[in-house]
Amino acid sequence: MRVYESDAIRNIGIIGHGASGKTSLTAAMLFDSGAVNRLGRVEDGNTVTDWEDEEIERKISISTGLAHCEWSKVKINILDTPGYRPFLSETKLALRAADAAVVVVDAVAGVEVQTEKVWEFADEFNQPRIVVINKMDRDNASFERAMGSLEETFGRSLVPVQIPIGSEKEFTGIISLITNKAYSYQRDGSGKFQEGEVPAQYQAAAEDARKRLIEKVAESSEELMEKYFLEESLSTEDLIAGLKESVVARTIVPVFCASSTLNIGIAQFLNAVVDLLPSPARVGKFTGIHPKTKEPLERTISSQEPYAAHVFKTIADPFAGRISLFRIYSGTMRSDTAYHNETKGKPEKLGPLQMLQGKAMAPAGEIYAGDFFVVTKLRETTTGDTFCDPARPFLFTETEIPERP
Repeated sequence: MRVYESDAIRNIGIIGHGASGKTSLTAAMLFDSGAVNRLGRVEDGNTVTDWEDEEIERKISISTGLAHCEWSKVKINILDTPGYRPFLSETKLALRAADAAVVVVDAVAGVEVQTEKVWEFADEFNQPRIVVINKMDRDNASFERAMGSLEETFGRSLVPVQIPIGSEKEFTGIISLITNKAYSYQRDGSGKFQEGEVPAQYQAAAEDARKRLIEKVAESSEELMEKYFLEESLSTEDLIAGLKESVVARTIVPVFCASSTLNIGIAQFLNAVVDLLPSPARVGKFTGIHPKTKEPLERTISSQEPYAAHVFKTIADPFAGRISLFRIYSGTMRSDTAYHNETKGKPEKLGPLQMLQGKAMAPAGEIYAGDFFVVTKLRETTTGDTFCDPARPFLFTETEIPERP
């Protein structure tokens, strides 16, 4: 498989209340990017990330599913998390390994109990985030009502960057307030769309919403504020750049709209993941402790640094055996090589490094800082273990969360 440098990776946790459409959003991302050749459906039990028998039978996510896709030459690692209370420990573990959160909200129900809980997880880990108001095709769906519940619950930092074209059975696309273009979709799940000018009946609403977005972004820097005062607007390039900095700084939370099951709005959402959310290189640093002195340590997320990796999850698979899911924070790691397990205090030879796509695995010769990989049949390795260069000892702990800017 292709090896990705840290700046060409995005690590996102898909979070939200149960049945808000997280797994369906993941399925649409995988399909539109060409990672899979059909659009998976929870109802049909054929999604990539809900592959356990109980998940297929109950039609809910019970454990975190790991998948990946490529969009605009960027690798997107997707952690599809559970949304029901009994399984939220899985969600918290996944968010710890991610660099940003995608919060999925039901367009009918708006903010729900577990929406608030997973939002708290993202706050705890200082994560930038974006929101997707999903299920815009459902009866009683309302972008405005869902947006109102978001603002009421989480404050005025949430700003729409899209408005829907229609709703319920008339939902046919989105208007991007960033590009000031309309994207009209086929409703057959193909993801095919046409780009055009904003329809006349939406021009006033789009202009008002875009003005609010531009004003909010202009407030993020003196340079952009000066441009806004001089030109009374911002270019698309300035808007994207300012929005990205505001998302990373967590002063703005952009809000998108979509229908995952009809595959409407997913292409523009994928663009936003690449353009607005930080790469591991942009996150820049992570923290831990010295295993002996317990003094705090800081490391740079770079493939040029000594290796440090964290086992954030283990899976007991009836066929593959024990599967250890790693995130490598610094350095480079290669297949069939011995690495030092700092938590256990001894070296351990890792077999083939592999990429996980739901339950399917594909070999990867080497992995760079910021990426994920899995190793099977590590008998003594458990969740929470740190692998690092013994010459530069470093330890993650359950209370030490990688620091973000």
